[in-house]
Amino acid sequence: MAAEIAPRPSDDIAGLRNDLEAEQRCLVDDLRGVEADDWFTVTAAEGWDVRDTVAHLADTDEIAIDTCTDGPRSLTRLATALASAEDVTLWGVLEGRRQPGPEVLAWWEDAQDRERSVLASLDPAMRVPWGLGMRVPSFLTARLMETWAHGLDVRTALGLASPDTARLRHVAWLAIRALPYAYQVASREPPASLPRVELRGPDDVTWTYGPADAPARITGDAGEFCRLFVRRLSRGDAHTLRAEGADADAALDVARAYL
Repeated sequence: MAAEIAPRPSDDIAGLRNDLEAEQRCLVDDLRGVEADDWFTVTAAEGWDVRDTVAHLADTDEIAIDTCTDGPRSLTRLATALASAEDVTLWGVLEGRRQPGPEVLAWWEDAQDRERSVLASLDPAMRVPWGLGMRVPSFLTARLMETWAHGLDVRTALGLASPDTARLRHVAWLAIRALPYAYQVASREPPASLPRVELRGPDDVTWTYGPADAPARITGDAGEFCRLFVRRLSRGDAHTLRAEGADADAALDVARAYL
């Protein structure tokens, strides 16, 4: 019988920081041996190649630092200065296109090191003004999720494996917490209560979220669940996911874990 664990402690800053570092460094290791031409391999993100994707990660890590420290490129200031979220994103991509791939990777390594240091120094109760606003533990989780999701894009483009790890439990947790936002984006009314979620993680461990007596339930593979919520997998291709009840079915329809 599979072991069962509950969601992560919401204020485990040290554990979250370590998992964020592991996720970031795992992708860095995969990128160290990239040949010069492979940096221009097109990814599933429209208009982006591998170098663009890594530049985006580096730039958003720097924006994250300034957002937490009220620096000059905080997300609040950028949102005021630029016309759209697309303009904010484009800046980092264009900056990366001025540099060869290995230099972009070095930029990201420096940015991620500084980001982890800043995030680990913050009061866990602080609310980071990112999107709708989130506490520091959730923000750490969001940075991990973004690294993992873009890592999927890069590895798929380069023909590298994307093995699932126990770190996906953080992505799953964030996906469930983001469900009210996902309903809002889809212009749909959220249910009175969120569904129970039971996911099969790596090493035959079951991750459980929500009350056992919830009227709706989602079950299936953690990797598929997380890929669906970061929109790297369509629901039709998520063959293991099962929805019991209309609210669970609707949750998988609106699945979205990011802004």
